[in-house]
Amino acid sequence: MNPTSNLNKVEKDLVVSMDYSLTVDGEMVDSSDGTEPIEFIQGFGNIVPGLEKELYGMAIGDKKSVLVPAAEGYGIYDPEAVLKVDRTEFPEDIPLEKGIEVSIQSEDGEVMVAVLEEFDSKTVTLNGNHPLAGKDLNFEVTIAGLREATAEEIEHGHVHSEDECDCDCDCGEEDCDCEDDNCNCGH
Repeated sequence: MNPTSNLNKVEKDLVVSMDYSLTVDGEMVDSSDGTEPIEFIQGFGNIVPGLEKELYGMAIGDKKSVLVPAAEGYGIYDPEAVLKVDRTEFPEDIPLEKGIEVSIQSEDGEVMVAVLEEFDSKTVTLNGNHPLAGKDLNFEVTIAGLREATAEEIEHGHVHSEDECDCDCDCGEEDCDCEDDNCNCGH
């Protein structure tokens, strides 16, 4: 936490509560309307970079329209992230349905999510691009609240609801309070 913080303006390490709407190509694709504002720690990359940088200095109640270019949102569409897999190599326990998400492992061992785009008798086409990759994002935002992040939230890099950690623990219990040395959440 910045010792000079006065909770009046968005700055690094503060928890920001924000109402928003997201329009892409003239179509509303997401909104906090009818729900609680989203909460995130400013400066931790919890939201797209182009939006995060535009929030600095905003105060509670401030409204802003922000155009986030694709490169600062979900990235430029990468044609190399579209993979054609021989159908015989596709796991039989995964249904062949357009739009399902599957986890795949890259050559360097990184696990990523891909969407099944199409299939035929010989191949399955998977797309590892985010659905909004290559798209400019139009946000309407209103800062609904600001608070200091707890030390635990800063350590974990995300907001905890009601001061409870919702990190997954190696013991397999969600929201555990175990004292297992393998616990990822520090409890």
